[in-house]
Amino acid sequence: MTTSLDYSTMFRLDGRRAVVLGAGSGIGREAAQALAAQGAEVVCADLDPDAAAATADRTGPGATALALDVLDRAALAGAARDLGDVDVLVLTAGTHVRKRLLDYSAEEFDRVVGLNLRGAFDVIRAFGGPMAARGRGSIIGFSSMRAVALEPGQGVYSASKAGVTQLLRAAATEFGPSGVRVNAIAPGIVETPLTAQIMAEPDWYRAYADKSVLNRWGRAEELAGAVVYLASDASSFVTGAVLAVDGGWTAAD
Repeated sequence: MTTSLDYSTMFRLDGRRAVVLGAGSGIGREAAQALAAQGAEVVCADLDPDAAAATADRTGPGATALALDVLDRAALAGAARDLGDVDVLVLTAGTHVRKRLLDYSAEEFDRVVGLNLRGAFDVIRAFGGPMAARGRGSIIGFSSMRAVALEPGQGVYSASKAGVTQLLRAAATEFGPSGVRVNAIAPGIVETPLTAQIMAEPDWYRAYADKSVLNRWGRAEELAGAVVYLASDASSFVTGAVLAVDGGWTAAD
């Protein structure tokens, strides 16, 4: 039996356009560079235009920058239309307010759920519809290990990420017959601007490192391989999946 998949190029993305939302820093920035390294034409999108431009400069001559607010539905629809054929969509944008439920304000709840969950909903619709119409594409969203393993002060964020997981799985079932794959990546504790508050506290930093099976925090670049895998033909039969990249945090009690 022979295979139609060329194992020597199965991770290559030559000729494909990838849009990374949240490319200005952290995991998004590393994902953009990794996709470009495999041959993709990368659009580095971020709310901060200077950060988007800086990532595009780091990513290489084929990369472009785009200022885009994922909370602006009209802007999302316009970007999806103006960019034309998008083969890979990566959504890393997110926010967090670490407070117990009784301490949360309504504004903070709306901010976290609005960006993490409603933003994902709008992004999936804006880019997933055209992908389904063309009959191809890969959507990669970021959930979190907090969708399944939480602690006091993480409730709203965890709920939003659990919702993101289910949204992505729903999209996988609805877009799959049209040839579009949709998957989630669930990071563990990773050194990014979103975790700067914890990183600044030595006791917390060490405690979180010890909770991982590998006894350390993850680095943003260690998520890039998962993004490339789910974007490429190497994962051609993978959809509706949640890929944990958490240093074994959710594997051990």
